[in-house]
Amino acid sequence: MNTESDPQPTPSEGTNRPVVKIFGVGNAGVDLLDRFDRTEFAGADFVAINTDASSLANSTATVKIHLETKLMRGLGTGGDPERGRALAEEHFSTLKSACAGANVVLIVAGLGGGAGSGIAPVLAKAVKDSGALALAFVTLPFGCEGNRRLNQAQAGLEQLKAVADGVVYLSNQKAFKLIDENTSVLETFRITGSLISESVCGVWRLLTRPGLIQIHFDDLCSLLRDRHSESAFAFVEAAGPARSRETVEKLLAHPLLDDGRALGEADALLISIMGGKDLTMAEINRVMEQINRHCEKAVVIMGAAIDPEMKNRLSITLIAARNSGPKSTGSEKTETEEAAANRLAGPRTHQRSVTPANPGAGEHRDILAGRHGSRGGRRPTAKMLQTQLPLAIVSKGRFDKSEPTIYKGEDLDIPTYIRRGVPLN
Repeated sequence: MNTESDPQPTPSEGTNRPVVKIFGVGNAGVDLLDRFDRTEFAGADFVAINTDASSLANSTATVKIHLETKLMRGLGTGGDPERGRALAEEHFSTLKSACAGANVVLIVAGLGGGAGSGIAPVLAKAVKDSGALALAFVTLPFGCEGNRRLNQAQAGLEQLKAVADGVVYLSNQKAFKLIDENTSVLETFRITGSLISESVCGVWRLLTRPGLIQIHFDDLCSLLRDRHSESAFAFVEAAGPARSRETVEKLLAHPLLDDGRALGEADALLISIMGGKDLTMAEINRVMEQINRHCEKAVVIMGAAIDPEMKNRLSITLIAARNSGPKSTGSEKTETEEAAANRLAGPRTHQRSVTPANPGAGEHRDILAGRHGSRGGRRPTAKMLQTQLPLAIVSKGRFDKSEPTIYKGEDLDIPTYIRRGVPLN
């Protein structure tokens, strides 16, 4: 394990701004980290974590952490998340010390490979242990990348949800809504990367820009901390006289909000509106009226800020949080609960047909019970009655028209007792 520079995260004196660190994990995470505009994120600490030394060598991050052991021989995880997890757990103290001093840690990664899927959940645990808020922004593979990567990504996502305060994930497959037949592979990945970058940028602005209607850091913490929630983040911007309407339309069509469905499913909503000095109260009111219609059941926290450089522009940062697991009621049973009940009950016996009861069965029971025997003496042996079983010949069904199996002049498809006229007792 090599650390090229020691992190020294100290808050700026005389400011109440929270200390924010942004971690890029794995090849995809490090690549996304390098795309961030450093002027926009002035004051943030950038940390790159990977098992691939060449990826770190090309990174522009201030701090670079190379997770490696002699067993890996410089070959990385080989696409195995378990190797990535083992490496991260082995160097857990290093990851935790890299988070020291931060109030918020933003984790950026691509899931599906060995480093992102294996290291990101362990890093989130280190963030929580250091006392910071852990927010993760991750991408999931395209469907064409194969079920191995998809399954690994899904497993990594579930592990990340169980640890981080909030997780926003973007399936790269959703990018097909934003591209056409002529869009190149490089442009497609640029589009998906820009969606994650915009969300991280929106949270950064929310944490660092002072507002007229202030959203405090405590509001963000109370919304996410220890909820283990699924969080949908979105950042949209529009300009011109119709900017308030356009920003709402962009929100409702945003891929990270599942075309607006995330608003209706949210338990809590945090909205930050930012504009220039020409931002009007009527515009804020119109935006909030439209959003409130789509999330009537959610607790809404709203803030507004003025940025002199945003003349004639309006931007919205939105965080929609909901509990990751549905609550089951007493009258309902989930599929998992039913499966567990079946296992506890043991294997079910198969139903079988029973021959009809013989009308004389009652008399036979009396004889077998020996009700007429003398007291104290040996009961007389009851004479058993033989009856022919009421078996019926069934048709061959769909085999009626098939050729019979004839052997030495006998149709072997007919049961032996019928061919030979033998009654069954």
